[in-house]
Amino acid sequence: MTNDKIMITKKQLSATIEKLPEKFSIEDLIDKLILLDKIERAEKQSEDGETISETELEREIEKWFK
Repeated sequence: MTNDKIMITKKQLSATIEKLPEKFSIEDLIDKLILLDKIERAEKQSEDGETISETELEREIEKWFK
């Protein structure tokens, strides 16, 4: 994966804020923005072919539980 900055749009930010309750904490907003960033990064990785097969995933998971 490259270290390119993933940018969100004002439209995405507005939509995220619209989904929050009338009163919310800065921490709630930051959590939502971090989630949005992770989703954007995952979509870019998928578009760039930076994924693994289900078989590879199963092998990796097996390693975690040894």
